[in-house]
Amino acid sequence: MVKLATAREIRTYGPRLGRSRAEYINAGLYLFATVALIGGFTATGFSWEPRSGLVLILLALVLITAVNVHDLVAHLAGIDYRLRLMEYDLQLGLVEFAVPLVQIAGSVVFFLGIFFVFHQAETKRGYSGREHHALNLLIAGPLLWVIGSIHNSCQIYQRADSHVQILQQCVHIPFLVGSLLFLVSAVLNSLDQSGSSHSGLKLLGERWVWLGIAGAICLFVGGLMNVVKVFNFVQITGLRLEKLRGGAQDRLLEGREGYLPLVAEEERIRKMEADEASSRTKPRAHLTSKAGAGATETVVVSSPTPYKDVLVGQS
Repeated sequence: MVKLATAREIRTYGPRLGRSRAEYINAGLYLFATVALIGGFTATGFSWEPRSGLVLILLALVLITAVNVHDLVAHLAGIDYRLRLMEYDLQLGLVEFAVPLVQIAGSVVFFLGIFFVFHQAETKRGYSGREHHALNLLIAGPLLWVIGSIHNSCQIYQRADSHVQILQQCVHIPFLVGSLLFLVSAVLNSLDQSGSSHSGLKLLGERWVWLGIAGAICLFVGGLMNVVKVFNFVQITGLRLEKLRGGAQDRLLEGREGYLPLVAEEERIRKMEADEASSRTKPRAHLTSKAGAGATETVVVSSPTPYKDVLVGQS
């Protein structure tokens, strides 16, 4: 699972209302997928009908794949699907584009491994010698998740406050721990099954079930924190996380409008601040009377004058 909506200032796909709705639906779908994953592992290990647990796991993997596909499409929509712009933006190519792909690949491989076990349980076939391929798929899927989770943490921001960084880490860390637990459970299960002639549901041992439940709970915690993060970022009105400058989105706007928007905007703001600061320091003359010995002396005292007053006085 990857949620990189905050790696940029804001996603640029679709209208604002539709974009917010899509983010909420996306986060809610992933949270529901983690609940189905917990139920699937629990039913596989302790239900009278363990095949129903495999069905729940397959459903959860389909939803997780759909969520990551949405993230991938959203990142590409931010640059109008112009893949050539990635050469100007390493984070977009190596993180925001590669991570969803790795997570999708991990979900698909994990799905194939579970589906192979489910198919053998349904057809009640005996040992065929291909069971080690299913065990390898159950290892490769979580391994890709681990790689994607580590890669997902490699994000660079121009500027971010502590609140934003805490929300990001509260999502990244549970995903990483959960993926590691799935990987460890698959490796231990493969070692337990080495040299045996088990098939179907007997390929999935107790340690795979227990560590799978723990990993699914970690993903649930990460999904819950992701809902909180998405809600916070949709509600944020000020700039809490500044996107990288000179990246693919800036290049896209430069090609459309003929200038780098961030640089031009920053220069405009700095010029306005400099004008205001200089206008505050301009002297203003006013008269004061000083009486003495039957004569009146006029003294000129200088004081700051707003820039607007100077313009009004000249007109």
